[in-house]
Formats: sequence, structure tokens, C-alpha cells
Amino acid sequence: MQIAVLTFDGFNEIDSFVAFTILNRLKPKGWRAFITSPTAEIASMNGVVVRRQRPLEFVAEADAVLIGSGTRTLEMSADPELLSRLTLDSARQLIGAQCSGTLLLAKLGLIGDVPACTDLRTRPWVIEAGVEVLDAPFVANGNVATAGGCLASQYLAAWTIARLASRNDAEEALRTVAPVGEIDAFVERALATVSPFLPPGGW
Repeated sequence: MQIAVLTFDGFNEIDSFVAFTILNRLKPKGWRAFITSPTAEIASMNGVVVRRQRPLEFVAEADAVLIGSGTRTLEMSADPELLSRLTLDSARQLIGAQCSGTLLLAKLGLIGDVPACTDLRTRPWVIEAGVEVLDAPFVANGNVATAGGCLASQYLAAWTIARLASRNDAEEALRTVAPVGEIDAFVERALATVSPFLPPGGW
């Protein structure tokens, strides 16, 4: 499996790096998550500069695409040239977005008339885009999922692994990042959050 962790200038480090780290725990099974960006270098909202691993066009071939948030998402959501380069196919790919990344999915028409999750700051913009916003950390409809809150990135990663691999793989990956002394509770909470949104037999 190849996963694009879509990361823009001004990105929130937690959104991109937490999901990226959890997903790459499946490297022994042939999985790879890549920081994917329209520019060769990107600076986070706190000034951390990283080099992309894949160009923006990689989103078209990835098995899953996760979109993080950032300080410039509102500006990017109004950029038709950028949006036209985001060739996403929810019939073939798993697509997830976190916080202001949900706004990009709304602008791309990938949420439709179902509710979504986002952070409190982005909430008015997503509502203005015609999407109902839930007071919840995670929701999925078919192959499209949204999450609200920086630390909800664990739910996007767990959902992606459970959908494309198995419950056991999701549990094992979560266990590698869980706080010591809280491992069972951490894993159970994450799996309980995403399990209602898995297809029958999806575990």
C-alpha cells in the first residue's frame, strides 16, 4: 500500500507526522506513507522545514490519501489551479482529511450531503461550504473519512489500516505509539471510535 500524506506550506506538524508515523509501522508488510506536497520544501506553522517525498501528482496513484490541516488551507481552498491538481477518486482510494483538510474535501465535492468532522476554527468555513459539521472526533462514509482535532490523527491512521489491512494490524500499529501504562485503554478507545464506520467484515 502507498499512502499520500498531503502536506501544504503552513502545515500542522501533528496532523501530518502522527498519521505518517503510525502508517509507516506497516513497512514490514509493504506499506509506505509519503509526505506529499506541491513544493519541494514546506514549512510548518511553527517553522519546521521538511522536504517532500512525493510530488502532488502522487495523490492520483496512491491507495489512500490523508489531508492534514494548516494555516493556509482557507487560501488554498479558493485556489482553482491547486484544486484541479488534486485528482482524487473515492471509488478507488481511501480519502481522509483532518481539521481544515475537511474544507478541501468539501470544495472538491467529496463530502456530498453527509456530515463531516473538523476543528472548531475551521467549522464556520466548512458549514459555509454547505457541509453539516458533527461534534465528534471522527466520521466516515464509504471511502471518505474526516476527523476533528489535532490528536484525532490516530483515528484516521487506524481507520486506514483497518480498511486496507486488518483489525490486528491496526491494533499492533497503535500499540507501538500508545503511552506506556495506558496501552490497552488507548488502543481500545481508538478502535471503538473507528469501528462503527467499517463495512461488515471490515475487521
